[in-house]
Amino acid sequence: MSRIAYVNGRYLAQREAAVNIEDRGYQFADGVYEVVHLYQGRFIDCDRHMARLERSLGEIRVTPPMGRDAMLHVLSEVARRNRVRDGILYMQVTRGVSRRDHSFPLKAIAPAMVVTVRRLPPYPMNVEKWATNAITHPDQRWARCDIKTVGLLANVLAKQAAREAGAYEAILIDADGNVTEGSSTSVWIVDAQGVLRTRFLDHSILPGCTRDALLALLGSERIVVSETMFSESELRGAREMFISSASSFVKPIVRLDGAKVGDGKVGPVTRCLFDIFARHVKGDLANVPRV
Repeated sequence: MSRIAYVNGRYLAQREAAVNIEDRGYQFADGVYEVVHLYQGRFIDCDRHMARLERSLGEIRVTPPMGRDAMLHVLSEVARRNRVRDGILYMQVTRGVSRRDHSFPLKAIAPAMVVTVRRLPPYPMNVEKWATNAITHPDQRWARCDIKTVGLLANVLAKQAAREAGAYEAILIDADGNVTEGSSTSVWIVDAQGVLRTRFLDHSILPGCTRDALLALLGSERIVVSETMFSESELRGAREMFISSASSFVKPIVRLDGAKVGDGKVGPVTRCLFDIFARHVKGDLANVPRV
């Protein structure tokens, strides 16, 4: 965790950092957040994360607290002050501080912004050791999962269910029996016919930045992917399965609800995508130095 945090215009020791008890993020989850991977001083897919933050703020009608360049400066400064070159930067923007009332404040208030950073273990080198397991879990979230809101209680309960089952992730199944996403990740499969698939974007899933980066990389490598809905039964019958996120990268799932996925080993498509994304993180000039 950060030794130094940014809180509403000030860089403070973590132990001294605090927000007002009438911050609407605290009382109503009236805010959004974003997470950026920092690798050897470079922001990975930073433009995608900034665009998603701006979109989320627009969807809840909160004015960004500052311009994009100023925000990137704050992120860089938090990382620099904490001497972190490999880690995760967390930023949260809420509607701000106002007397508790469900509707928006009648008078304009300043949005509140917090930024912290924490170190990550070294980037995974061995895809087999990076593989993990998952469970299925009912999707009990709200109807606007495309907004990266701080209201994550249903995600927390799903992730806790996974932990109690000895699993890394909970893959969420909607009321119609279709896969949406993981509690904190995007879900991909190679189906029984050998087709690489991930669900299309709609209000049911977050537009994952790592998902978007992977799709762009697959296009440049001329690897075909189908953005289509798939069912729980198709999930269970998949040849391969993996999840993606800013901290999971490309993470193979080799067991689901205790049963093997395919032959229970990392498959060739997943292995290929793991390598492609590793090259993207480590060598893409678009991930420009910031720290």
